[in-house]
Amino acid sequence: MILTGLTAALAAAILAGLALGSVRIPPSQVVEILTGRAEPSPFRTIVLEVRLPRVLLGATVGAGLAVIGTVLQALVRNPLADPFLLGVSSGASVGAVSAIVLGGVFGVGTALSTAVTIPAASFVGALISLALVYALARSGGGGFATGRLILAGVAVSYILTALTSLILVTADSADHLKEVLYWTLGGLGSARWDMLALPCVVLAVGTALLIALARPLDLLLVGEEGATVLGLDTARFRAAVFVLSSLLTGVLVAYSGAIGFVGLMVPHAARMLVGAAHRPLLPVVALMGAVFLVVADLAARTVAAPQDIPVGVLTALTGGPFFLWLLRRGQSHEGMAT
Repeated sequence: MILTGLTAALAAAILAGLALGSVRIPPSQVVEILTGRAEPSPFRTIVLEVRLPRVLLGATVGAGLAVIGTVLQALVRNPLADPFLLGVSSGASVGAVSAIVLGGVFGVGTALSTAVTIPAASFVGALISLALVYALARSGGGGFATGRLILAGVAVSYILTALTSLILVTADSADHLKEVLYWTLGGLGSARWDMLALPCVVLAVGTALLIALARPLDLLLVGEEGATVLGLDTARFRAAVFVLSSLLTGVLVAYSGAIGFVGLMVPHAARMLVGAAHRPLLPVVALMGAVFLVVADLAARTVAAPQDIPVGVLTALTGGPFFLWLLRRGQSHEGMAT
């Protein structure tokens, strides 16, 4: 029932995303366009060539970020874990921006850069960033302490964000500087049909693999010692899932920029519906993440129309207070336990 309701909510969000914007199109006409019964018109071009790729990319990225956040929270046993807060998105941004700038310097073709170079560089950046945060969090001993992990992620994120800014400022060509800066804030405005294949395939395969790994993820929830006693090689399993999470993050960030807090907020809402077991949780999280980002992008396009606000700005405005609420709730629980 929950999956059916979320699927219907996603369909409604997609329809709203296609109908609303600086140019409003009646939903009935949108349906006619999607079913091929509409005559060629400017509305048809807007729906099929501009809005539909953007909405589908938003749904893909939202689902992927929510799934990654859920998995990272299980891997590090920390409810504050998120690709953005742990610096993974920032590492992916460094890789992608480096590929864009170097591609411009050496004349790499746009199609090649979009299809291969930028996602690959973004993946490498995400993997290095996550490995660095992992090492810093473990360096003090005692496993994954919440404070040390988040501080390591925030510190690495700041450093990588500064490095991204340095690359942009020192770039020889400033022709696409505004576009790249908009992309670093997290936006879906550059979505095109040729950008959808790789994120969709990676999301489908990655989510299927993670659902297949639901039992080991559940074992991590009982603690490292308990998972080891139950037969899980925690070090090897964490390393493998970290690589998979970095691949997902790298590909998504390469096409959408660094959109924060989706992977923090959505998993908590999904657990209220279906609990913490990952086999039912991950599909619900994916659908909720897709609905959330489609709606957030719709708000970004309409709240100051015709101005297009980067969707990452809106997710940060909602995610920041949510993060503070989680911190406050955690401190309250610690005080009660004491």
